[in-house]
Amino acid sequence: MQGPQVYASSLNPGESVPLIWLPDVVFEPISYIGDTAPAAAEQIVRRPLLPAPRTRFLRDFSTTSLVSPLFPVPHRHPQHSHTRTLNSLITSLQHHKFPQSLISPRAFRRTIMSFGTSAAARLAGKTVLITGASSGIGRATAFEFANASGGDIKLILTARREAALVSIKEEIEKAYPKSKVFPIALDVSKLSTIDAFVDNLPAEAKDIDVLVNNAGMVHGVDQVGTIAQSDIDIMFQTNVFGLIALTQKLLPLFKEKGKGDILNIGSIAGREPYPGGAIYCATKAAVKSFTETLRKELIATRIRVIEVDPGQVETEFSVVRFRGDKGKADAVYKGVEPLIAEDIAEVIVFAVSRRENVVIADTLVFPSHQASALIMHRKL
Repeated sequence: MQGPQVYASSLNPGESVPLIWLPDVVFEPISYIGDTAPAAAEQIVRRPLLPAPRTRFLRDFSTTSLVSPLFPVPHRHPQHSHTRTLNSLITSLQHHKFPQSLISPRAFRRTIMSFGTSAAARLAGKTVLITGASSGIGRATAFEFANASGGDIKLILTARREAALVSIKEEIEKAYPKSKVFPIALDVSKLSTIDAFVDNLPAEAKDIDVLVNNAGMVHGVDQVGTIAQSDIDIMFQTNVFGLIALTQKLLPLFKEKGKGDILNIGSIAGREPYPGGAIYCATKAAVKSFTETLRKELIATRIRVIEVDPGQVETEFSVVRFRGDKGKADAVYKGVEPLIAEDIAEVIVFAVSRRENVVIADTLVFPSHQASALIMHRKL
């Protein structure tokens, strides 16, 4: 079974010949075609007798077999601006009056745009460790990894509340019997427990591919001069020291493998400090500095270092900030539509499920009403 063909007019009036075969392919310009899609289309018209089976204008990366839409096509030699070039090529072909049914965008974009199946294949069989997984962004990320991989994944879920982790395990494994979820109690602020946690992981969960440093907290809105030392300590222990300690413990494993993903959850607060958030902002600024330094230190490896910085997200986070006062927490979101945990989880899994050579290094995610840490549009 062969893919659709593009036909060009023959030298003989009323006759056409097949010019390009279009199975599941990825556009790859080559030198003799020219640098732009319009130029390529012009040459298509001028070379009507080019044998279709030998053309290299479009290359089928499946090489020996037809590619099912359920499976990805690896981009071995990706070119710049695939989609833009394809759009230009399609426009040019339309200008030269090729039959519309033979130049539909779907034929060109089918493998380039199939992020769903590509993501599943790239995540298949991986082991992902998520901290702070009992609620909020961590919990949503666990479900998103399970969904995106079709359940072909191992998840190590850590948090202080083990019962919540067990509940997540049951939900995921019920939906995806092939998946394996390991709920393990861990308080990352207790640095002395991190080595033992990693060393005692079940044998089938030791080969970690992805670390999502999500655990974090904020206590209070006190200003400098009135901040309790205990609040300072717990925020730095959890947001900074625990993140660094776990990363350092796992980094030798990633270096031995020669690859891996380290994804740190930062915050808009790490980019733009605000009154009443001195310590929390300082911890997230530290995470940003640590992340950027680590990426530079690992530049000669295939270890990807990624940071995702959420803006306003509605989770238990604000309840903790206001020490359990839900009324004050709810007031933060009055008149706005904040992001939800699943929005950030999608970004996390998207970044991790890109090709190994693609690093979504730094992402800032806002809801549409937010322009900075302090500038928001509220409908009151």
